[in-house]
Amino acid sequence: MSESGTGRQLGHALRNWRDRIAPDSVGLPARRGRRAPGLRREELATLAGISTDYLIRLEQGRSTTPSRPVTMALARALRLSAAERRHLFLLAGQAPPAEDRIPAHLTPGIQRLLDQMTGDPVGVYNATWTLLAWNSLFSALFGDPSAQSGRERNVAWRHFTGQPSRVSHTPEQRRRFEAAVVADLREASARYPIDPDLHTLVSDLRAASDTFERLWETHEVGKHTTDVKTIEHPYVGPLELNCDVLTAPDDNLYIVIHTATPGSDAAGKLRLLDVIGTQNMTETHRGR
Repeated sequence: MSESGTGRQLGHALRNWRDRIAPDSVGLPARRGRRAPGLRREELATLAGISTDYLIRLEQGRSTTPSRPVTMALARALRLSAAERRHLFLLAGQAPPAEDRIPAHLTPGIQRLLDQMTGDPVGVYNATWTLLAWNSLFSALFGDPSAQSGRERNVAWRHFTGQPSRVSHTPEQRRRFEAAVVADLREASARYPIDPDLHTLVSDLRAASDTFERLWETHEVGKHTTDVKTIEHPYVGPLELNCDVLTAPDDNLYIVIHTATPGSDAAGKLRLLDVIGTQNMTETHRGR
């Protein structure tokens, strides 16, 4: 793409983002007589700490390479999302800024997905593989995580330090799983280089596990794909389930879905666990 083409895209994006911001949302009076609902150029320029003339040149494509401080100021003034901020930096010809902290919340879309997927065990994890949310069938299958906190909910820490688990791996499944988890943490470390919790987790894992240290040092690459796992449940016995990992890249969340082959023994056991879980929830609600 030519420089002029990039400049036109930058100007178009800035105008669209400016037009969508209501003045009262940034502390400006909503005066009558406005021809557009968004901010005026001089208002955005004031919020970003730049001249109105320079903003006009950016929007018209006559200036195409704002400095990094100006780009950051525009992103703040325009109240851009993380994805929009990265897009702005790329249009400005700069590397997107490193993000400070790993998100630890669910977006409304992910929450709706979790609420609607009631027939299969589903867990949602952040970029460190710490469990954030789950449905009732997940609790029935793996045990209720609500009493756990911190690293008790972290998949990497529990696995590499030998904590009890209901998941049974074959040697090949274990190798793939470990390589993928370490690769995910390495990618997260590159994306969030100053997140203190991630930095401490990786340091502690390297000290606690020779396997983790070896994988970290050798930079072995792994990727989560569809796999088959055996879950050793204390009441219904072993369940052989398909495990799929879906990624929400903008939010850096992992959505793990466990499914049973239709008509299989595991499918019947999941239905039983679903009934047991529903009964337990009802009894708990009545006891309140």
